[in-house]
Amino acid sequence: MDTRLGIVGGGPAGMMAAIRAAGVLGDGSRVVLFDKNERLGRKIYLTGKGRCNLTNRRDWEEFSTHIHPNQGFLKQAFRAFSNEDLIRFFEEELGVPTVTLQGQRVFPASLVAGDVARALERRVRDLGVDIRYRTSIGSLADLAGFGGVIVATGGRSYPVTGSTGDGYDLAAEAGHSITPTFPSETALLPRGYDPALIGQTLKNVGLQLLVDGTCVQSEQGEFSFTEDGLESGIAYKLSRRAVWALTNGQHVEIVLDLKPALSEGQLSARIKRMAQADEDRPGGAAGSFGPERPRSARKGSAARWSPLGLSAAKTLEICSLLPKSLIAPFLRSQAELTVERLPAALKAWRFRIEDYKGFDRAVVTAGGVSLKEIVPKTMASRLRPGLYFCGEVLDLDGDTGGYNLQIAFSTGALAGTNAAYFLLSSQN
Repeated sequence: MDTRLGIVGGGPAGMMAAIRAAGVLGDGSRVVLFDKNERLGRKIYLTGKGRCNLTNRRDWEEFSTHIHPNQGFLKQAFRAFSNEDLIRFFEEELGVPTVTLQGQRVFPASLVAGDVARALERRVRDLGVDIRYRTSIGSLADLAGFGGVIVATGGRSYPVTGSTGDGYDLAAEAGHSITPTFPSETALLPRGYDPALIGQTLKNVGLQLLVDGTCVQSEQGEFSFTEDGLESGIAYKLSRRAVWALTNGQHVEIVLDLKPALSEGQLSARIKRMAQADEDRPGGAAGSFGPERPRSARKGSAARWSPLGLSAAKTLEICSLLPKSLIAPFLRSQAELTVERLPAALKAWRFRIEDYKGFDRAVVTAGGVSLKEIVPKTMASRLRPGLYFCGEVLDLDGDTGGYNLQIAFSTGALAGTNAAYFLLSSQN
């Protein structure tokens, strides 16, 4: 039997597998890493908006709630190579300092994704791994002479980086089942999308995902309106279930809460307070808002003036409830909006979702090689000895926030270690 280990795919999972395997074997030249591109880790350069969100520092109990569809499968890989292990690896072994930012997200201190990719590639080279650039593996038969094989090809997202689903074909060749794949962390396109929304980023808002009228997920944070629809941040977190529902022909809505910290009653009281304060200030008389108010409604009378005498548009402007650039598209989306109904509208701006961006723009691929056929302690195939899987090719993905790269690194480290031990044991 050949004493070499073949690794297909030089992304984060493949490079970590190569590093760990070379360490166990004590001879990097016995590890052959195949990649389609002229450099390794091409997709890493795009992660985290070019900053590379390496991982998330949350402990396993909270970290695991961001893993889909089977958080328990990752548990042993995470414990063998955790987020804290990963941070130490980059800082102490690769010389890449890190920084922890909002939401416990960990980045290289430089906030340059290329620093991460280059450091990993440099480590792979320093270990003497045999790197085969610009090389595609079309069949497991191409690796028949190897004593062990690790499939780390990634999924289908960002195919420009070489992630075109090749690993699924390799897995199927070995008899593995493939859970249907679909885009995750992708833009959701509302019906009748107002172009005036494009370029707006909203912070501290809430989103609910309704499927066939039932709320199935809610998130709070920030997201952006882009040319492709609702994107990034909490919109990405909802996109996995939204895309799955759309592909199954279900009715999908996103409900935007512009003021999650306030109830409808509190909003109503705030509108009255702020509008009254505007009336009381110099120059804030009736002429500012429209026709002169009747005497009975003027200041000092028993029937105090109420903002319900204003238009919804004027109330939004006076009370600064929305950015000015958002007022017009908000009003256009609301049929016959009155000031009385304004608090409810601000708490529930509804978007009927009719489409989504495909794998060319999706950050992550959901679905993949069935976890039922992989040993979670080793990442080994249950069907073919000497075959291992790691990274995005598996039916395992996470929310935005560093979770997906941690999946890649943890499963890659476990696959590389165990594949190398398999190779050593087969020689005895």
